[in-house]
Amino acid sequence: MNMTSGLDFHAKALVLRAERQQVIASNIANADTPGYVARDLNFKEAMAAATGANNGPNLRANASAGAQGMTHANHIALSGSTAALGANPAHLAYTVQSQPSLDGNSVDLDRERANFADNAVRFEATLRFINGSAKGILSAIQGQ
Repeated sequence: MNMTSGLDFHAKALVLRAERQQVIASNIANADTPGYVARDLNFKEAMAAATGANNGPNLRANASAGAQGMTHANHIALSGSTAALGANPAHLAYTVQSQPSLDGNSVDLDRERANFADNAVRFEATLRFINGSAKGILSAIQGQ
């Protein structure tokens, strides 16, 4: 195991946290869009795929979503920056609608805001860990 493997793990986590933040922000931005279906990134599975520790599919998408997170076989699969990490776009799944609406929009603003804040805190913690590790390595190199 080399010295930077821990940093590589956290760097991948940081990229996936940023990706999830974008997905949640998109949900919030489309809260008033009729027919919009909220999405979320299954962080655990995306991280396992990005690090090569994937132990098989275990999607948390709702029962109507297919293996690729699609509701119909003719839908076009989504691609995103998670593909650059080796993650499958299937980790971007539809969220379960908690409050039915007349316009078909499945965004629950309270849940999305809570997810946004939670993900932001976790992003910040990962960033602080990377900064602390880098400072520790730099300190060791400089002999301080």
